[in-house]
Amino acid sequence: MNKPHYQEPIPLAQPPLADALDDLSKFYILIILHEAPSHGYGILTKYRRRTGQALSPGTLYPFLQQLEQQDIVSSLDKPVGKRPRREYQLTTKGRKAVNQLFQRFASITAAAFESNLEICASCGCKVYEGTHYEEIQGKLRAFCCSHCAASYKQHLKEDSTT
Repeated sequence: MNKPHYQEPIPLAQPPLADALDDLSKFYILIILHEAPSHGYGILTKYRRRTGQALSPGTLYPFLQQLEQQDIVSSLDKPVGKRPRREYQLTTKGRKAVNQLFQRFASITAAAFESNLEICASCGCKVYEGTHYEEIQGKLRAFCCSHCAASYKQHLKEDSTT
């Protein structure tokens, strides 16, 4: 038996969440730069490919300039084809700052997901989606899979015979 689970989609591109999306776009730019140095067009392309959304150059380049002014990012013109491309990379200070930001983000997302997790009654693992539910001894119990549910019921049967 599966517990019904439906959530109405939230229109994130409308105020007041539009500002939060802007900040997440900037966060994602930092993720891309954390992976490897990149030129602006490369950042725009990776962003679009991974998120399915276009990132405006009007968002990207002012943000990169701001990061350069804060010594988070450095840039260097590199020859590519007929004209040079400016490649951006995190500085040592920037890498340290981004790693701290990643830790903060991990804490925030863990707190957000924690309230939506079910604990498997058999093995104790945390399940975000696809929880298997069974009514056992008059109580609806959550399991990570049907195998854990079967194991739980077998354990109950063994305990009742001893």
